[in-house]
Amino acid sequence: MSTTVVKRSVVVGGHRTSVSLENAFWDALHALAARQGKTINQVVSDIDAARQGNLSSAIRVWVLDCAREGLLPLRKPPTER
Repeated sequence: MSTTVVKRSVVVGGHRTSVSLENAFWDALHALAARQGKTINQVVSDIDAARQGNLSSAIRVWVLDCAREGLLPLRKPPTER
């Protein structure tokens, strides 16, 4: 599993900002946004509105909470042979 941190630009509340997350969190954020029928910018704006602290940390906690609620599998299913 890659732990490389990737910085990407997002628009939060009409303002462009950079967020640094590991690829696994970007992938999960993308999947969860699609599940909700929203863009990543919309989901990040929702997270930003409710956060108390660092935006990157708030996103990671939100993704973790979604995984705990069963909205995102914690592991990829094993490949069938």
